[in-house]
Amino acid sequence: MKIHRKNDLNLRLLEIFEAVMRCRTTIDAAEELGISQPAVSTAIKKFEKQVGFTLFDRANRVMKPTEEARQLLTEVEPVFGLLRNIEGEIRDLRSTKSGRLRLAATPPLGHSALPEVLRDFLEERTGVTVRYDIRRLETVLESVETGAVEIGFVLGLEYHRDLKVIPLGESQLVCVMPSGHPLAARQLVTPADIAEHSFIGLESNIGVIIRKAFHEAGVIHAPRAEVRYCHTACVLANAGIGVGIVDPYSAHFASSLNVELRPFHPETAVLAAAVIRPNANYSRVALEFIEAVKDRLKAAETEKAPGS
Repeated sequence: MKIHRKNDLNLRLLEIFEAVMRCRTTIDAAEELGISQPAVSTAIKKFEKQVGFTLFDRANRVMKPTEEARQLLTEVEPVFGLLRNIEGEIRDLRSTKSGRLRLAATPPLGHSALPEVLRDFLEERTGVTVRYDIRRLETVLESVETGAVEIGFVLGLEYHRDLKVIPLGESQLVCVMPSGHPLAARQLVTPADIAEHSFIGLESNIGVIIRKAFHEAGVIHAPRAEVRYCHTACVLANAGIGVGIVDPYSAHFASSLNVELRPFHPETAVLAAAVIRPNANYSRVALEFIEAVKDRLKAAETEKAPGS
């Protein structure tokens, strides 16, 4: 059914009316609206014809609002207040100063590099809110797949069948040991060195990388203790249980512990990556946050590089 709505209010005429009421004169309203003063006067006459009553008493070129105009203004003002808020929100979205981030990360990045990036990111974007969670790798990947979070941040993952993996940077695994441990006298630590001491292994995907390094060095991988998280390996090393091999982000997070760090040889790289759904529409603020993390990790690696 077609509905005839010949008396619908024209939003542009309402806007001109509201500007005249607020600015007091057609000249000031025209300047604010970016149109001519005659165009404002014509629009007011057209609006009066549309509503069916006089809005301004005209005498000596002065437009005095009628009581009906004042009553109408009380109804119009909230509408344009809302529109101005919407315009501001659009500007903020355009400049990525507004929006919502839903993030999940595994502990190595989630407890070290990401919080500092997030702090600086939010300081520059006061309208952005965030939901931030630290989970095991499997849960992070599942949360991204189901859309519970927009972006996952993980270590040691180079490919996923259903998700897009965005490389953020590579870093080298390091050995963590109790302060004063015999291996602390070495410039670097090898699998053969570790085999002579109590060893803390990892069950995670980083553990797979470590086992491969032991295998290629011809050394049996025989941990005395095994843990899921690199930070837990640091805690056990601090307790004197043995030597662990961890990512540098977890090692940095454990800097307050009474442990020492040495390079692990052969050099064993671990990839930091963001994971997202391949066909999802991502907000500009989400994409910019990924770039901010990438820039921070790249800067951190540059600082560690020889001669930097």
